[in-house]
Amino acid sequence: MKKINLLGATGSIGTQTLDIIESNPELFTLTAMSAGRNMKKVSEIIAQFKPQLVSVMEKADADRLQAEFPNVKIVHGDEGLIEAAVGIEADVLLNSVIGSVGLKPTLAAIAAGMTIAIANKETLVAAGDLVVQAAKRHQVPLVPVDSEHSALFQALNGENEKRITQLIITASGGSFRDLTRDQLQHVTVEQALAHPNWSMGNKLTIDSATMMNKGLEVIEAHHLFAMPYDQIECLLHKESIIHSMVEFEDTSVMAQLGSPDMRVPIQYALTYPDRIPMANAKRLRLDEIGKLHFEKMDFERFRALSFAYDAGREGGTLPTAMNAANEVAVQLFMEGRIPFMKIEDIIEQMMDQHQTISHPDLEEILETDRVTRKKVYGIVK
Repeated sequence: MKKINLLGATGSIGTQTLDIIESNPELFTLTAMSAGRNMKKVSEIIAQFKPQLVSVMEKADADRLQAEFPNVKIVHGDEGLIEAAVGIEADVLLNSVIGSVGLKPTLAAIAAGMTIAIANKETLVAAGDLVVQAAKRHQVPLVPVDSEHSALFQALNGENEKRITQLIITASGGSFRDLTRDQLQHVTVEQALAHPNWSMGNKLTIDSATMMNKGLEVIEAHHLFAMPYDQIECLLHKESIIHSMVEFEDTSVMAQLGSPDMRVPIQYALTYPDRIPMANAKRLRLDEIGKLHFEKMDFERFRALSFAYDAGREGGTLPTAMNAANEVAVQLFMEGRIPFMKIEDIIEQMMDQHQTISHPDLEEILETDRVTRKKVYGIVK
C-alpha cells in the first residue's frame, strides 16, 4: 500500500490521479491533498477518499470544511500547501499544482525523503538546479508525470545515458497548430482551450496553444536528464501517439507510444518500477491509426518555444522570469484582458529587461518570480 500526498487534487492531473487510486484501493491510499477554490469537489473527495489532511487557498473555505469534516485536519494558504506535502507521512508526493507555487512544497518533500512524482513542470523551470541538487543530496527519486518526460524516462530504462545523442520531444501543436501568425490575431479563449488531442487544465492548454508548454518541457528535460539544450529537439507530431524518443550513438531510436491518456504516465509514476493493468484504457491499435505524421518545428511560427531555449541556455534566473511572465500573461488572456498574441510580447519584454543572476539561491529565485509578476501587471494596467 503506497500512501499518496496529492497537490492539486481538483485539477486535471489530480482528478485522474484520484481515478487511479479509486481503481486500485489495495495499492494506493490518499493521505493528504491540496486544492484551490472548488469546494464542492473538495467535499466530495474528502467524503470518498478520507484523507487525513486537506489544504485549501482561503481561510474562510478552510473554516467551512473544518465544520463539515471535524475529523480531518484542514489548513490553508502557502503554509498549508507545504503541510499538505509533508504534514502527513507518505511514500509519494504527486505535485500537480499549476505554477511556481509548487516549488516550496516540492523542496520540503524532498527533504522529507519522499519520492516525487512531478507534474508541476514550472517548479523545474523556475528552480531546476536547486530541485535536482536537493534530490541528489537526499537520494530522492524524481519520477516525471508529463507524458513526454515519462516517455523519455521509460525509453532510458536500462540504457547507458552516456550513449545518448539526442532527446526528441514530440508536440501536438495545440489548438492553433494549423493557423498562421496573422490568423492568430483575434483568436478567443474558447478556441484556445479546444485542444485537439488531450484533456488538460486550462493553463496547460493555453501553453500548448502558444507552444510555451513545449518550451517548459525542454527546460524540464534538461534538468531531469542532465542533457544539453543542443541535444534536445522538438518535433511536431499531430497524432500524439509517440510521446518522446531517445536517439543513441549507434543511430538506434527508442520511442514510447500510447494513446493520448494522461492516466498512463500518472499510474506509471505511482507504480514505478512496476506496472499494473490500466482500468478502462484504450489500447493502441496502429492498424486503425494507419499513418503517423511528423514535421520540423518552426521557431518563427512558435516564438514562445524559442524564448524557452534562449532562457534555458542562459540559465540562472532567466527561466524563472520567463515562467513568471508567462503565468501572469496566460491568466490575463483567460480573463479577457489581453489578446492571445500579447502573451508572447509580454514574455519577450520581461526577458529583455531581466538582469540574470547566474547562480541564484532560493530567495533570489522567489524574488525574481515576485518582481516579474508585479512588472507584468504594471504593463497591463
